[in-house]
Amino acid sequence: MNDLVPPQIQAYAERHTSAEGELLKRINRDTHAHVLRPRMLSGHLQGRLLSMISHMLKPRRILEIGTYTGYSALCLAEGLAPGGTLITLDNNEELETRVRNYFAQSPYNSQIDFRIGNAVTLLTKIDGPFDLVFIDADKENYTAYYDAVFDKLPVGGIIMADNVLWGGKVTEPKPDKDTRAVMAFNERVKDDARVEQVLLPIRDGFTLIRKIV
Repeated sequence: MNDLVPPQIQAYAERHTSAEGELLKRINRDTHAHVLRPRMLSGHLQGRLLSMISHMLKPRRILEIGTYTGYSALCLAEGLAPGGTLITLDNNEELETRVRNYFAQSPYNSQIDFRIGNAVTLLTKIDGPFDLVFIDADKENYTAYYDAVFDKLPVGGIIMADNVLWGGKVTEPKPDKDTRAVMAFNERVKDDARVEQVLLPIRDGFTLIRKIV
């Protein structure tokens, strides 16, 4: 899956964006060197966007669906209110030790609750409210995740979803299974009168959703 932004524009944007911290740089390098599908990592530009949004909201509780190597969780944790908590879910047991090690090296370790398992199942056992939710996991379940978390947010709460343009495949005439799932999610959000949303053509597409009722 290719990013939609031309590489030279991406590089220019990153040069004019605040730098990522040293731990994040190391996670970025290590992920690209040692982990399969490294483009799943949020990366510098999107990571700073996640941090900026979190800082603006100052959330007490954040829920992330899709931890991967922990980069995005650490970016989101930067904006937590004092005493706040971030719960992050992933089903990849092979990465668990690596991710917990990264978290242990950060100043946010005590605020991060990292859980391994099937997210749809885990979500049934997690109570709200959450001020901020980030969905960045398997595309097939995007709509299920959205429905599962919606009532866990107060009015004014924010849901963010990554990969909503899916490399531009959402505009192709014969979409594959994952693309159809992303398209169904996008339509579900667009038609939901309970929210306001904006789909941003950043990297692979990023939707901001605000609960209004």
